[in-house]
Amino acid sequence: MMGMREEHELILHNRLRVARAEKHLSQDELAKLVGVSRQTISSIENLQFCPSARLALLLCIALDRPFESLFYFE
Repeated sequence: MMGMREEHELILHNRLRVARAEKHLSQDELAKLVGVSRQTISSIENLQFCPSARLALLLCIALDRPFESLFYFE
């Protein structure tokens, strides 16, 4: 029904940790490539922080991955 709040929040999941490992990058190295802190990368990987569209795009570029291979909804 319209106006009713969904029971499940839509959470943007990611494969950042796997993609980062495949590129042999530490959280700190990836953070420096995209201009954020290591803690931000950790928070994204642990689903504690949802990246902005800009940051998500920068992560895709840094990891040479299309958006849909790094981020997804369950």
